Amino acid sequence: MNEKYTEVLSQYELEILDVKRGRGAWLCESNQGLKLLREYKGTLKRLEFEDQVFLQMKESCRLKVDRYVRNKDGELLSSAEDGSRWIVKDWYADRECNLKDSKEVLCAIEQIASLHKVLRRIDFKEEWNLGSILVQQPAEEMERHNRELVRARTFIRNKRKKSEFELCVMGNYDIFFEQAMEACKGMAGFYENRRDSEEYLCHGDLNQHHVLMCFHDVAIVEFNRMHKGMQMEDLYHFMRKAMEKHDWNLKLGMAMLETYTKILPLSDADRICLYYLFLYPEKYWKQINFYYNANKAWIPARNIEKLKDLEIQQPLRNLFLSRIQN
Repeated sequence: MNEKYTEVLSQYELEILDVKRGRGAWLCESNQGLKLLREYKGTLKRLEFEDQVFLQMKESCRLKVDRYVRNKDGELLSSAEDGSRWIVKDWYADRECNLKDSKEVLCAIEQIASLHKVLRRIDFKEEWNLGSILVQQPAEEMERHNRELVRARTFIRNKRKKSEFELCVMGNYDIFFEQAMEACKGMAGFYENRRDSEEYLCHGDLNQHHVLMCFHDVAIVEFNRMHKGMQMEDLYHFMRKAMEKHDWNLKLGMAMLETYTKILPLSDADRICLYYLFLYPEKYWKQINFYYNANKAWIPARNIEKLKDLEIQQPLRNLFLSRIQN
């Protein structure tokens, strides 16, 4: 493997000072700053799409993102002798956003809003209509999840001897499933009435792992799921993780929305979209889906606690939901 990364790096105008093994990649200290070397499984067209977006972002702002580095031949992809393909991109020696730290969460929200603002100024090109940017609409995903919830409940109902986890599911299922159905119906109606002009480029996988806290700034990385859609999905995914860590603290939730709005005002459509995304009990579905697809003979005690915690947090979650649309 050492020979392979050396072979690939030799194709770049970089003086490599040090190389360390990272998670599925190589971190390379160079004369041009920290770079990340990783094997690439996607298409060249997808890579070119991301690079074109990054180029337009660089021309209009100074947001820190993991831009690709071209090799000596001006190519985005470099090949090793065994046929494997590799990319090199800018990287940052910084830690992931700590969701338990409210200040860091709000700094991340500022950067997410700034990113969305910049992405809204980028005109979507017809040549970017690739399969990788076609994502499942939230209503379709919710509908699929609802079928999985029903399937799991039917399985549990038919069991004679139920575990503590299964009894817990039967006790709180109706509460969450009612919200799941309402969210699915509401989101389907929202998408029927939305306009194409309300869709913009989105990061596609925004969570704390892809928001790096730099010394004087915040970097957002891993745009390999970037697509055209509703940017509120980005905001929702990051906010939900933070709200779960803080037991649906209303003050923090409103502070995140206010912080985002100061940079990029939320439209009525944005708020409606956010409401239905938050209304869907995603964490509940994840617990049930994990149970149904795992070894049902043994359920970790922690999973039972998580299910009970969701029921305890429900009043606070409902209070936050009541404030989103205001």
